[in-house]
Amino acid sequence: MSTPGETETRRERFLIYVVVGATVVALMVLGLIFWNAGSSNREAQDKADQLIAALDKAGAHNTPDKDQVVRVLGDDGGATCVDPNASLNKAILLSLLANGAGGPGARPVIADSRVVKGQALIIGIYCPDQLTDFTKFVGDLKTADVASD
Repeated sequence: MSTPGETETRRERFLIYVVVGATVVALMVLGLIFWNAGSSNREAQDKADQLIAALDKAGAHNTPDKDQVVRVLGDDGGATCVDPNASLNKAILLSLLANGAGGPGARPVIADSRVVKGQALIIGIYCPDQLTDFTKFVGDLKTADVASD
């Protein structure tokens, strides 16, 4: 078996590298221009206030800072509201309600009844149309008061 010899000139290879490099840099610049981590507008501020008040009312000991809530959830709920009732999102939630082992040692556990309250509060404030299905799903989970304050 033989290896074919190089047929492109050094100039042609350099030109390809320059074009590919310029394309990558241009795409990175466009990505930075259009990237939006969470809209910080009046609606986002109001919803963050609502969420923090709801968390306080629910008895949360450490509520997040308003700026943190705005950056993470924006005015639309961020990743939390991207179809929270989809099968994959439910599977991710259920995997978090396990004993933490990997492979054959993984077992579901009876989670604390407060474990999904925060997510339900977020869904209720940022995407209330999804709340009914989510509450039905978590209502079917076996929970108990197992964690101490």
